Parts: sequence; structure tokens; C-alpha cells
Amino acid sequence: MPEYRLEMRDICKSFPGVKALDHAQLKLRPGTVHALMGENGAGKSTLMKCMFGIYHMDEGEVIYEGDKVQIRGPLDALNRGIAMVHQELQPIPERSIGENIYLGRYPLKGGFFVDHEKMYADAARVLEDVHLDFDPRAKLGTLSVSQMQLVEIAKAVSADCKVLILDEPTSSLTAAEVEALFTIVNELREKGVSIVYISHKMDEILRISDEVTIMRDGQYIGTWEAKELTTDFIITKMVGRELSNLYPPRENVPGEVVFEVEDFTSINPRSFRHVNFNVRKGEILGVAGLVGAQRTELMEGLFGLRSHTSGTITYKGKTLNIKRPKDAIDSGIAMLTEDRRATGILGVLSIADNISIASLNQYLVGGIMLDNKKIEQLVQDNVAKMSIKAPSSKTLIQSLSGGNQQKVLIGRWLANDPDVLILDEPTRGIDVGAKYEIYCLIAELAAQGKSIIMISSEMAELIGMSDRVMVMCDGRVTGFIDGKDADQENIMALATQFE
Repeated sequence: MPEYRLEMRDICKSFPGVKALDHAQLKLRPGTVHALMGENGAGKSTLMKCMFGIYHMDEGEVIYEGDKVQIRGPLDALNRGIAMVHQELQPIPERSIGENIYLGRYPLKGGFFVDHEKMYADAARVLEDVHLDFDPRAKLGTLSVSQMQLVEIAKAVSADCKVLILDEPTSSLTAAEVEALFTIVNELREKGVSIVYISHKMDEILRISDEVTIMRDGQYIGTWEAKELTTDFIITKMVGRELSNLYPPRENVPGEVVFEVEDFTSINPRSFRHVNFNVRKGEILGVAGLVGAQRTELMEGLFGLRSHTSGTITYKGKTLNIKRPKDAIDSGIAMLTEDRRATGILGVLSIADNISIASLNQYLVGGIMLDNKKIEQLVQDNVAKMSIKAPSSKTLIQSLSGGNQQKVLIGRWLANDPDVLILDEPTRGIDVGAKYEIYCLIAELAAQGKSIIMISSEMAELIGMSDRVMVMCDGRVTGFIDGKDADQENIMALATQFE
């Protein structure tokens, strides 16, 4: 048996205006977890899509179980025992869990008809194998995003794979679900499966992986045993420079209260209720809480995306009547949503369109024509300011990495020059280098006097960036902690303060 189950040698892949992979390589041993790391745009997902047959590489070769192979598409990959769980889920919510698991490879009877009984029986066994207590006949849409992520993992396991690619598998999972995933990963490793694990979360990488390969700008940097690595070493290799501090020094000095929320209560009795808080000029207010705390729901309510039964929103002493997002935008409020793919980017439009769409009314000539020259200058200024990596402003946003998509969305709201910015998980799925750039931008905006409300599930991020931390539990605000006093213990104490 060969030492490596799969080898990717000198893989090159180009798209119009950009070379995504430049002689990249990867070697997978049987029964190991191999972490693949790098900044957004480093080429990790592109390399995996070449392995899975979604992309056809321009140069290079794949050696699988000792033989040179050409993987002609995802079905070919699955038939060979190579499965992939993608970072961006594409579920079919109106179909059953079982149908989603066996999509494209339904068991047949008589050669023509789907054998539903066998499909659901097989799906039940697969779900049991990965410790999921779901009814395979239930609609997938009845599950949460994190549960759908686990079903995708079950789908990969159902293919009896020898190689499993997990691209940011924990981005939507709770702490308990992460532990469940690690149990599955360890069981698969013991069965001899080769697992590629893509993640930006250093603690996960150092805990779960056996080997680590790092990429940068589409190129292979090196492979190391995980037990030999430190977080600082990984960061240096990823970004090509040392980051002496994960959070930038801040020069903002919070001033007077400018934004105030009183007795804000959702129309949904199981959501946020009787919420009171304020934000000062030039302040970064972190918002902490566990899954189900209703943080996102609260912010969507303030932005006019959700209805409320009571409460007032006041900005600089003026009561705002926000019934829809346009009202919030007109009042100088911006909101970066939690799920950039579902509610953020307009995938079939260009970078220019995505940046300018919230501020087009500022560039009307005579009330009917757009000043395209000014719009292009706006876009170019934001592309430069956000360090967005793309061939041109006409590039479709869906072709960018997750980190660059996030930068475009931030640029969209900066183009509108808001006074209050609501940032819901602004660094989710973003590498450490891009995170630092966004942290610097947030700090700069606060120093300019902007009021920032930042939701984050990363405790270190909240502690490192916030002037104050507001903690929520089960739809209620359970307390406030001064930034200099915030630590994991006192945040968690408030985050678990159920009635």
C-alpha cells in the first residue's frame, strides 16, 4: 500500500485575470486529519474543488491510491470515494433529509423508480452512525443551519468515502455540535479515512489535526506535524509576516450617548423582549451571548427586518420610526448581516454593483440618470481602502473568496457613510490576516466618531475590540461589562443567566 492515499502535484488553475493556484501540492496519508490553512484567497477551496472535480486544473496531476487519475466531476469523485462538505451550504429545504443525503444517487428499484423505503432505511442508519437523532423523512428546512451542516457531513459519510474534505465545517456549529463533529472525525480517522480539514480556527486545528499544510497566494508554503506548531508560527507562515498583536491599538474616545434603545420587544414572544441599551459616539459596543440569545434577531428588529410590538429607538435625541430597512438606512444606520451568502452579497452582480447599491440615490443626475464616473470612483476608493483582491471592479462577487466578499459588503455600507454600524459576526469565516484588516477598519471608524455595535461569537474578539460588552440570554439583556474588565468567565456568567 502506498504511503499516501492521494497526492496533488504541481496543480495550477487560473481564472480571468487571476492565477488561483500556482504549482500547489498536497499529500494525504490514510487515517489522518490533514489541516489545510491559509488566508482567504490563498487557494484552499480552489485546490479542494480541483480534487473533487468541480474545477478542472490547468496543469498538474492527481495520484490516487498509487494511480494517476483524472477526476471528471463530483459524481466521479464520489464514485472513487472522495466526498466534500462545502463551506457554503446549498440545501434543498423543501425535500426530506433522506432525499438530500442521497441526492443524485438515489437507490432504484426496477431500474427506473426511486426505492424510497431503502433510501430512508439507509439514511436512518447513516444518521445513527454520525449520532444524529433526525427523522430522515422530515423536511430539511425544519432544521437549523447548524443541523443542516451536520446532515451534509452525514451525506459525505453515506458515500463510504476514503477521502473526506471538510471546508470550514464548524462555521455555523455550537460548541456542543463542534464536539459532536470531532467525535465523528475521530471515528472516521480510526476507520482509515483521510480527512482534509479547512478552518481558520487555530484551537481547532491544533487539537484535531495530525498534519498541517499552509498555502499563500495560491502557492504551497510547507507541511508540518501539528504537534510541532504554535499559533504564532502558523500566522507568520499564512500571512508572510509577523502579527505582533491580533488586535490593533485603538484611539477612539467614547463621547456622549447618541443612540438609545428603550423597552424594545419583538412581535414574537419567544424572541427579544424589554431590551434597553445605548451606544456612545465613537464607541464599540460588543454584543455577546450563546446560540438562541436572540442577538441577531434584536439587531434585525432595530434595522427594520423584524417587527416589534413596543419600544423606541432614539438617535441624537430624535425618535426614529423604523419599519423597514430603508428607514434605517435613511436614518444613518447600516447593518452587515450574519450570513453574507444568503442575505448579503448579490452573487450574479459585480463588485461595483454590490458596493454601490446602497448609495445609488446619491449619484443621480437630474433624478433619473446615474453618474457612472462618480460611482466608479467610489468603487475604486473602497476597493483600495478595503484591500479587496480582484481582477477588476466588474468581477462577479460570487467568484471572490469569503473574506473578499465580506470586505465588499463592508465597503457597501461605508459608501453610504452611516453614523451607526451594526456588524453581525463581521469576521466569520475570515482568516487571521483579513481579520486584522477589518479590526483596524473598525477601530478607525470608531476613532472617527462612528458608533459601532458588533455581535461576535468569538469571545477573544469581543474582549479584544469592545469598549463595553452587552450580554444577552434568551432574548433579554442580562448585563453590561466594561471592556477592560471583560473576561470569558464574567461574560459566560451573564450569557447563562436564564430566568
